[in-house]
Amino acid sequence: MALHKFVVGQDIEVRPGKFDTHIPRGTYTVVRLLPGESHDREYRLKHVGDGHERVMRESQLLDAA
Repeated sequence: MALHKFVVGQDIEVRPGKFDTHIPRGTYTVVRLLPGESHDREYRLKHVGDGHERVMRESQLLDAA
């Protein structure tokens, strides 16, 4: 079972795909780690700017360091 790369409370950057034009770029905060069997883990994220929460896959995320 793969572990999540990011932790709750961590700030990250979103890297939307070419068909994800409705997802604003910018900084998000990890709100929750979601369970699943996939190798591409999922997270519940909150956009720092607009406050909306979204579920995104680990492959769409970058460390905001």
